[in-house]
Amino acid sequence: MVLKHQTAIVTGGSRGIGKAIALHLSTQGFNIVLSFKKDEKAAAQVVSDIQKSGGAAEMIRADLSLADSANDITRTTIERFGRIDVLINNAGVSSNKSLIADTPDLEWNEIIEVNLHGVFRMMKAVVPHMRQQKKGNIVNISSNITKRLAPTFGTYAISKAALETMTQIVAKEEAANGIRVNAVAPGPIKTDMLEKLLKEMGAKRAKSFVDSMPMKRMGTADEIANMVAMLTSDVASFVTGQIIYVNGGGPGT
Repeated sequence: MVLKHQTAIVTGGSRGIGKAIALHLSTQGFNIVLSFKKDEKAAAQVVSDIQKSGGAAEMIRADLSLADSANDITRTTIERFGRIDVLINNAGVSSNKSLIADTPDLEWNEIIEVNLHGVFRMMKAVVPHMRQQKKGNIVNISSNITKRLAPTFGTYAISKAALETMTQIVAKEEAANGIRVNAVAPGPIKTDMLEKLLKEMGAKRAKSFVDSMPMKRMGTADEIANMVAMLTSDVASFVTGQIIYVNGGGPGT
């Protein structure tokens, strides 16, 4: 359990893994600031659920492909709660439509901008506040696609591989400031995002993909939230710079 005054930012917190993380951290006593891009109704529902359970939450619309979004989220958090203890970089986009050599510049740029540049800007905005506190926790949501390296997922895999490298470098750079930085790399998790990708793959290829997992099932968003909660707790006080695969025994284990 953490103190009530601690605050966590969860980007992409209105649905899927981000929603599960926001709800779970709230039960641990964190104030929650969640960002969303489009679905205001879904974000408002998450905030309402947290408040009905006795927690405190704020939401902010933010497109993390835009340079100012990270500063907007950070400023909103400081104005509302006065501090930032945990940053969960969850917001991301994916596609499996194109081989690398056939990928349109627009598709490449969107994925890299959100999945890599957006995380860079969030850490750049938040870390100075954590340095002042001499303590902080950052968890970046990656993917075990960095080990599968599947064709047509190239741009997504590249963005997440770079994210993992950045995670490990920042962990070393900020360790002396009391800031721990880790990444969680989920396998196939039952979310709207994955369901969309499975439809793009086609029924036969999608079934083969799920059947290739040793546990023969997709994971749940709550299973990822459990790992994130552990990493942000004192139980993991000596854990930093790690890429932790939560994937039912798939690649990367």
